[in-house]
Amino acid sequence: FGEEANKDLLIDFLNELLTDKGKIIDLTYLKSEHLGTTDLDRKAIFDLYCENEKGEKFIVEMQRAKQDYFKDRSLYYATFPIQEQAKRGDWNYQLKGVYSIAITDFLIDDDKANRGKIVHDIRLIEKETHKIFYDKLRFIYVEIKKFDKTLEEIESHFDKWLYVLKNLVKIEEIPAKLQEKVFKKLFQIAEIARFDEKQLQSYRDSEKNYLDFTASLETSFNEGKIEGKVEREIEIAKNFISLGLDNATIAKGTGLTIEQIEALRKEVR
Repeated sequence: FGEEANKDLLIDFLNELLTDKGKIIDLTYLKSEHLGTTDLDRKAIFDLYCENEKGEKFIVEMQRAKQDYFKDRSLYYATFPIQEQAKRGDWNYQLKGVYSIAITDFLIDDDKANRGKIVHDIRLIEKETHKIFYDKLRFIYVEIKKFDKTLEEIESHFDKWLYVLKNLVKIEEIPAKLQEKVFKKLFQIAEIARFDEKQLQSYRDSEKNYLDFTASLETSFNEGKIEGKVEREIEIAKNFISLGLDNATIAKGTGLTIEQIEALRKEVR
């Protein structure tokens, strides 16, 4: 999704996800790093940030590990594409739509009544009538962890996207059911064997850091709750990362390893 040359893949996915808003024809990739209005404001680094031909903004993120205050983070990030639309001088405050889209490999909420609900489309509504009050700000969460259809059970094009996003690393050959142009290109791009030596090493390092971080915390979990000491170290490390401190300094101040800190950097973005 992150390469300009592959934006047709992202367009296809977004059109399947946002079927009610009109078809997206083209996308322009924008810079992913955004700074606050003052030196005291925190910065935001989006996984992917782009706009369509209508000037509507799209933040697209893929998150593997669960994060504290994930909803707060989504709301905070959405303020940047809103504020950047402000114009100098006379301005009537008319805004273009902002869509914050997160594809997660974890459950955002432990909602037993909605265990089968994969896509959450959040908007501002009027409480009593449930009518949409404002439709230019939407938060869309796709919990691929909940998708459990087999290859034989998938039917729609969107089902195929969810299946691929969840099972891409397991698929060795393109199944007959996925023999479509968009998925053929996706598999071709994702083929690790096509990476050059530098890309392959970067991929392996990323996977190693993630697995090391997960393994090191495994014994600190008790029914989903992190023991106090580890939790404090992680929160302190996140604060240090936000302040721009280097890995060695953070490791010395928290006791975490360099690999653990690198994994945390992927969350504090």
